[in-house]
Amino acid sequence: MKIAEIGDIIEFKEGLKGIVEKVNENSVIVDLTYMDNYKDFDLERRTVVNHKNYRIIEA
Repeated sequence: MKIAEIGDIIEFKEGLKGIVEKVNENSVIVDLTYMDNYKDFDLERRTVVNHKNYRIIEA
């Protein structure tokens, strides 16, 4: 499993996308405002995603 790096774009939870802002030991912190339709969802600006639960779309 490849771990994302800062600036990578990842996808998780069936289509949510974001830019990695910080890499932790077991997770990454992701900025969700990358998505064009971010305001359509009732989400916080950032979220934490475990390394097991995402795939890297663009490095």
